[in-house]
Amino acid sequence: MCLAFPGKIIEINGDLVKVDYGSEVREAGILGDEFKIGDYVIVQNKVVVEKVEKEKAESFLELIHGN
Repeated sequence: MCLAFPGKIIEINGDLVKVDYGSEVREAGILGDEFKIGDYVIVQNKVVVEKVEKEKAESFLELIHGN
């Protein structure tokens, strides 16, 4: 079983995005144009696979980080 953490898109350059996880920034590929800067996403195998609602992502991150 794998636990995926949501990250926030901070940069889009063609079919690549930079995703901020708080402690690190990683690059991932995107398919389609439905993503924008500020979206929370799930990445698997360096590809964005799902957009996550902002409230759900922030609630999850708050729970994990204890803030």
